[in-house]
Amino acid sequence: MGADQTLAFDASCHLFVPGCGFRTPGLHTFVYEPMLTVGGFEFTKPMLLALLSSVVVVGFFWAAFAKPKVVPGKLQMIGEAGYDFVRRGIVHEIIGKKDGEKYVPFMVSLFFFVWLMNLWSIIPLAQFPVTSLIAYPAGLALVVYVLWVGLTFQRHGFVGGWKNITGYDRTLGWVLPLVVVIEFFSNLLIRPFTHAVRLFANMFAGHLLIVMFTVASWYLMNGVGFAYAGASFAMVIAMTAFELFIQAIQAYVFVLLASSYVQGALAESH
Repeated sequence: MGADQTLAFDASCHLFVPGCGFRTPGLHTFVYEPMLTVGGFEFTKPMLLALLSSVVVVGFFWAAFAKPKVVPGKLQMIGEAGYDFVRRGIVHEIIGKKDGEKYVPFMVSLFFFVWLMNLWSIIPLAQFPVTSLIAYPAGLALVVYVLWVGLTFQRHGFVGGWKNITGYDRTLGWVLPLVVVIEFFSNLLIRPFTHAVRLFANMFAGHLLIVMFTVASWYLMNGVGFAYAGASFAMVIAMTAFELFIQAIQAYVFVLLASSYVQGALAESH
């Protein structure tokens, strides 16, 4: 917990305690003091969780498929189920079996990496969704954006690539200039922004709500406030269960959109 978070939460502060008011969690909830500083570089808890996410995803699939068997063990079965879910349920459905197969490893890695970074929110001691910091969704969205733009020009050439991006179609007649301008800004500027913000906003809001009801439960634990503390804690449980669903959905949507962008880059017309 960072210094700003410590200032915002006083464990001795409860309802009816003189001079003690409820301090609403805010942006300070997402600020952490550096765990390590080397040459001006600050290593924080979210960075550690992101690094652990990479290690866990790579380690899991390495352990599951390092020595694959015809009759899979439990770990291999789980790995195959997860891999096949993304492969068949997202990539093949959106990009197609023929064109999409080469992008399956990337999409599988992206899905489980995002999902695990979301899951840290409800894991004891971690209790923080890495994707609630805009830098991480933005970085992943940038990777997808570069892949999409690169594939577009690789597949269609320089002129054809711009036509694909801008939705150029001479049959549109007098509205063509308007369509080109709208598609240009929509695809090159708005698309990567919304791709990142969709994931960030959901994780940010969910974490903030859980923290608020958790702090409120503790604050209300005094006198008659215990009755309200129970209701607040019930909301913590409900929000945590709901977050489990949202965390998986957001990982799914992020990869679904990434696949749709790749499909658009490979398509003959935008």
